Amino acid sequence: MNEPSAMGMRRFGRINWLGMKTLARREMQRFLSIWMQTIMAPLVTAGLFLAIFSIAIGPGRGEVMGFSYLHFIAPGILTMTVIQNAFANTSSSLLVSKVQGNIVDTLMPPLSAGEIVAGYIAGGVGRGLFVALPIGLVMMPVLGITVQSPLLALLFITLGAALMAGLGLLAAIFANKFDQVAAISNFVITPLSFLSGTFYSVEAVPPVMAHLLHWNPIFYLIDGVRYGVLGISDRSPLLGLAILTTVTAIIIVWCWHWVRRGYRLKP
Repeated sequence: MNEPSAMGMRRFGRINWLGMKTLARREMQRFLSIWMQTIMAPLVTAGLFLAIFSIAIGPGRGEVMGFSYLHFIAPGILTMTVIQNAFANTSSSLLVSKVQGNIVDTLMPPLSAGEIVAGYIAGGVGRGLFVALPIGLVMMPVLGITVQSPLLALLFITLGAALMAGLGLLAAIFANKFDQVAAISNFVITPLSFLSGTFYSVEAVPPVMAHLLHWNPIFYLIDGVRYGVLGISDRSPLLGLAILTTVTAIIIVWCWHWVRRGYRLKP
């Protein structure tokens, strides 16, 4: 006869795939249920960015790295929209649970810290990719852009979404109210996004600013996506991929450490 399992013993192997899948599905259903806000709104915002720059700058703007200005900024606008939504998904989801007091519903199930982090980040990455798909399908044909390396562009977008989903998770764990997450978004995430080479090449900025850009991981993300879409970049895509992978891994391990400790999650 088989001996009964001891209390607290995991009965589903080393990884609770079902629990992790359920958490990820919950996070995805959360943003899919309000798709007008989470998917359509970013599409409209990206279109407005392109329309405003097209009207304000006009056809007289010279080429940037051999491409028209609208073609040059299109990959950056797509990527900015993706990372903002990935950050918003994890930060809002976890913080709402903390504020409403139902975070226990996530902490009590038999999920390890790594499985919880993976579930939340999967939801953030899923939202980022769901946003990227319609924007790419509309923006690229309208502008007449032929994507040079689709798989490489997708890899950079996925890495960027994972990075920002992890940052959103850290922000929500640290914050105790919505004002604190808004402050992190306004004073950290937004400046890093706009000062990342989205609207200009490194060659066009002063040397001091160019040096600072190279310390911004989002610069390598924008640069990598631009290389995947247009085939041009300011720095080596392999270097950018290595830096992004390293930074993303550090952020995810940081998330795991805080969730494992129950930092600002458990009373």
